[in-house]
Amino acid sequence: MSDDLRLAGIRGRRISLIVDGRPVTAFEGETVAGVLLATGRITSRRTPVREEPRGYYCGMGQCWDCVLIVDGRPNQRACMTPVADGMRVETQAGYGPPP
Repeated sequence: MSDDLRLAGIRGRRISLIVDGRPVTAFEGETVAGVLLATGRITSRRTPVREEPRGYYCGMGQCWDCVLIVDGRPNQRACMTPVADGMRVETQAGYGPPP
């Protein structure tokens, strides 16, 4: 079985992201959440007080559980952020670093 859970077929151009310091393959048209889920990652952030893991819940940008750091900007919703070649994605701790 493959580690990549995306369906075979028509996809956008193959691109590369850096996720927590490691290269990850993505395809144009996917969201950050889709890429992370397809590659087996379910945690995008940890809560500020108890450091509990949070991930993808609603998938439509309403709950804010999937926020993470994208290209140095904290609190970006993974389910609403399209991937881009060379994008840097980091798991967010609490509220993330100040801008």
